[in-house]
Amino acid sequence: MKAILKISVVLILLVSFVSCQKNSRPNYQYMPDMYESVGYEAYQESDAFASGVEAQIPAEGTIPRNQPLPFEIKNTMEGYEYAKTTLNNPLDSKQVNFTEGKILYDIYCGICHGTKGDGQGKLVQREKILGVPGYDDAGRAITAGSIYHVIYYGKNTMGSYVNQLNETERWQVVAYVEKLKTDLEK
Repeated sequence: MKAILKISVVLILLVSFVSCQKNSRPNYQYMPDMYESVGYEAYQESDAFASGVEAQIPAEGTIPRNQPLPFEIKNTMEGYEYAKTTLNNPLDSKQVNFTEGKILYDIYCGICHGTKGDGQGKLVQREKILGVPGYDDAGRAITAGSIYHVIYYGKNTMGSYVNQLNETERWQVVAYVEKLKTDLEK
């Protein structure tokens, strides 16, 4: 008898809790700021800045992160000729790594220019791109400056590789291209 009484009391309490629940009414929020955060306006007026607006223009002369350093020589034919005659590889013989240069060259340049620099890359052999000259062509007197300028800005159908290669890697590729040129001219 006592067991039946205990079971009935538990059932009555359970039914009373379930019957008082209303799904149409939201539950009480104990900490409403955690559920409904306060939104702040990004471009609101503020006394913290001289202009009064929080979003500011970057300071003059700054370089955004993960962006290439500015190149002083312009992307013109005059700039190309200037780079060709005056720009030299800043890496000395101890800093030049032909193994790294070859890896980078094979990834970015070899598909068109060929692994030997003869202008017979896979895309040229499949006739996807035509007219890629070899580095030893007589009418094409390339220098370290002209190679760097073309890697930085691109030329004709070749695009720029400034976003794929950092400055040191570009100079490593330049050194490797010069090595390929001397190997072809032998």
